[in-house]
Amino acid sequence: MANGETAEVKSKNILDLFVEGARRGFTIGTTSLMPNVVMAFVIIRILDVTGLLKLIGNVFAPVMALWGLPGEAAMVIIASIMSMGGAVGMAVSLYNADSLTAAQVTMLIPAIYLMGNPVQNVGRCLGIAGVNSKHYFAIIGICVVNALLSIWAMRFILLFL
Repeated sequence: MANGETAEVKSKNILDLFVEGARRGFTIGTTSLMPNVVMAFVIIRILDVTGLLKLIGNVFAPVMALWGLPGEAAMVIIASIMSMGGAVGMAVSLYNADSLTAAQVTMLIPAIYLMGNPVQNVGRCLGIAGVNSKHYFAIIGICVVNALLSIWAMRFILLFL
């Protein structure tokens, strides 16, 4: 069976492999990523129209000021705990709403990916792997600390650019 599978892979040309990979990537993008990004745009718009975005910004302003960010940036960090795609959508929405500058979005991007949507990972990976649930808080906490440290690192890097 293994030889048959190897022969099958060898018989495909590079164009077929590319098209197959592109088809899989498109499926992932449209079924996993796009709904999260659209959801983030909708949430930010609802919060902005209702005035809650301004309220959230005021509440988180003192904390986010430690990283040189406006209070609304806390929405990106909170979203990244749930979904990286949603957090990127949130950052873009806040940029489009003039709540974040390009430099502030640049500072947040590494944090989004270092956060790595730990809530989804707890359910998908850690639970299946049998990791003791008492460690979940520490695992999520490490993600948050890494993300916040990356914002400071990016802020420092941007000072020299």
